[in-house]
Amino acid sequence: MKYLVLLGDGMSDEPLGQLGGATPLEKADTPHMDRLARQGSIGLVRTVPDGFHPGSDVANLSVFGYDPHQCYTGRSPLEAASMGVELGPDDVAFRLNFVHLVPHFNKLYMGDFSAGHIPTDQAQSLIAALKEYLEDDQFQFHPGVSYRHLMVWRGGSEAMQCTPPHDITNKCIGEYLPKGEGAEELIHLMTQAQIVLKNHPQNLRREQEGELTANSIWLWGQGRAPRMKSYRELYGLSGAVISAVDLIKGIGIYAGMEAIRVPGATGYIDTNYRGKAEAALAALEEKDFVYVHVEAPDEAAHSGNLEHKIRAIEDFDREIVGAIVEGLQGRHDFRLAVLPDHPTPVEKMTHTADPVPFILYDSTSPRESGHSGYSERNARESDLFYASGVELFAALLGR
Repeated sequence: MKYLVLLGDGMSDEPLGQLGGATPLEKADTPHMDRLARQGSIGLVRTVPDGFHPGSDVANLSVFGYDPHQCYTGRSPLEAASMGVELGPDDVAFRLNFVHLVPHFNKLYMGDFSAGHIPTDQAQSLIAALKEYLEDDQFQFHPGVSYRHLMVWRGGSEAMQCTPPHDITNKCIGEYLPKGEGAEELIHLMTQAQIVLKNHPQNLRREQEGELTANSIWLWGQGRAPRMKSYRELYGLSGAVISAVDLIKGIGIYAGMEAIRVPGATGYIDTNYRGKAEAALAALEEKDFVYVHVEAPDEAAHSGNLEHKIRAIEDFDREIVGAIVEGLQGRHDFRLAVLPDHPTPVEKMTHTADPVPFILYDSTSPRESGHSGYSERNARESDLFYASGVELFAALLGR
């Protein structure tokens, strides 16, 4: 038996007045997910345990079949694994976002958490500047993709409160700066980075061309290296993970999976959807399990862009779900789950911890569920509910 998880990050939402009370998932044209919902099972699953922030790190760990209570230490250590950065026992990894801050009446506001989705090649030149001017034996900088990068604090502190920048769009950053032990050093580093970035040629060019500048860094998601059992130990499975996002690839690496890099995978609406689908089908020839993650719906919702979110959901349905199911035609030995990791409501522009709608489909026993399609509303009306991602994963495996 082959197993797949097809995950549209942040896909679920809340009813919107401009959509006549529908959600973006209900509004989007999703014939492939609707068909799977009619021929499989649909319900709700709680992916964010009580007491945890509803981040993609915790939620995806849960969907992968891990209990965050047992293995979660922070977001950035997972990203470090994907980037090939080895953490010592005293090292603390931080996510480093390039952001665009806006001055207003002697205060700074979070204008854009992604610095206008700065391209990777431009961001790498900015990381190089940070390495040249700010890196030392204590702080090291590592390039990632687009606005997502890594800072490692050797022998650093993790006992502080840091806020995800996508949670504070258009808000004054003053009350959201790091707090607690070690916070002053981080704030000083962020301030020094602003000086380095201010007149960097890449930013001057972006400003001339009317693009948002990456005029600051934002540090968050800190943690030390986790201890996780592999999929082989937990479930007796080999696996592969396909994502543009280092966080998801890092979870897969800690799980002992192959992290497949797809050319043109960007983490936004211009990502190489079809390349991901083809990579998934190829991986299934050798692996027992494949996890396909698409970031685009979440990124659109964080930007408050309803049009882009609907487009991202439709692209996910057609280019990922539709293409993979079509590629599996003739096989009668696969089970798949389709779901988001958490809701990212467009109007709130951040995550919530509400349960998310899922589809479970078994090619060996398709059946008519009686549901009209895949939506939050239909999932709520179902009597199927899983209290954790571990329970959902067990159901996917038929255990």
